[in-house]
Amino acid sequence: MSEQHDNHHQAKSRWVLYGFLAIAGFFLVVEHRAHLSGWFSSYGIWLLLLACPLMHLFMHHGHGDHDQHTHHHDSSAGDSK
Repeated sequence: MSEQHDNHHQAKSRWVLYGFLAIAGFFLVVEHRAHLSGWFSSYGIWLLLLACPLMHLFMHHGHGDHDQHTHHHDSSAGDSK
C-alpha cells in the first residue's frame, strides 16, 4: 500500500514539475523575445540544418541492423508434395 502511494506521489510531483517548467519557459520566451529573435536570425538556420542529419540518425536507431533481415515464407503456398 505504501509503495503504491509513493508511486502516485512521484507521478503527481512529476506533473507539477512539468507544469512549472512549461510556465517558466513560456515567460522566458515572452520576456526575452527580442533577444531570441536576434539570436535565431544569426544562429537558428544552422541549428535547423544540423537538426536534419541528427533526426535522421536518431529516428533510424530503432530499425535495427538492415543486414540481418529474415524472410519468412509461407510453406503451404509453394510446396506441393
